[in-house]
Amino acid sequence: MRCVSGLCLIALVAVMLCVPVFGEDTVETAAEEEYQRALNQLDPRPYDPAVDPDIDMYLNTWKNSVPYNSHGSLTERVILSKCSVDPLKPERKGEVLNVVNRLSRATLEAGAVTTPTTLAGEQEIFYVMAGTGILTAGKKTAELRKGAMFMIPAGLEFTITNTGDEELDTYLINEPLPPGYTPKKMFEINYEDQLPLRNEGYIQVHWSHNGRAGIGGATLGTGRLIIDPMTIAQPHSHDMSNEEVWLCTEGSPIEILGREIRRLEPGMAFRVPPTGYTPHGHINPTEAPARFMVYIARPFEK
Repeated sequence: MRCVSGLCLIALVAVMLCVPVFGEDTVETAAEEEYQRALNQLDPRPYDPAVDPDIDMYLNTWKNSVPYNSHGSLTERVILSKCSVDPLKPERKGEVLNVVNRLSRATLEAGAVTTPTTLAGEQEIFYVMAGTGILTAGKKTAELRKGAMFMIPAGLEFTITNTGDEELDTYLINEPLPPGYTPKKMFEINYEDQLPLRNEGYIQVHWSHNGRAGIGGATLGTGRLIIDPMTIAQPHSHDMSNEEVWLCTEGSPIEILGREIRRLEPGMAFRVPPTGYTPHGHINPTEAPARFMVYIARPFEK
């Protein structure tokens, strides 16, 4: 394995993944049972390509995508999209979603404005990475700048105008509306620099996840997560009840996916393989924070 700066941290993770947690003799309390269940998510069996998922199918970047136009003048490049058959057996790289329609990079040229658009049967969440603009919907407007996150519900006509001299650079989550869900009447927007970090009023989780709240949809919740320099996030697994997607927006962290690791870069996203035994965890061996946009989606319950 090639040595990477700061990857003495990997050794600690390797030790954790080899803890013999199966076959314990007794479990005396409910708390101990829950603790044992959590430990058992780190399956100590050796890597087996015949059994373990191909993690590169769950990992993709917008750079692999053919651009196309949407909303009249947005340029979209899909990163992750709906699976055609089974998210446990993806047929194409990035086709791994079973709740959300797509996660894309969407850009708007300087001075451009989108066609007035009214979504039907779906809604969209945008996260602004760079540039400035104006969102207009109904009789309301909102400023768009780096760190803005906004949700456009179905049935509301809207336009996005680029007011700057550079691209308005965003990421877009397109979510189908499930039966029984009533869309909101107006858009929702918040700004990252106006929200507290989790350790300023929230609870940090998985050792080193720290971040800010996002915006909720019909089936999903979003957030902006920060992994501090020289830290590790606790490896843990997810099953089919969670569609958990991480998009790297800044930095160059390393991701544990199953029994392998991959270096991430801005614009790369992955879905945690929903096997129930494939752990993921972040490692930031650099001197700068790593930043993510993350969403977790579950089947809709009215």
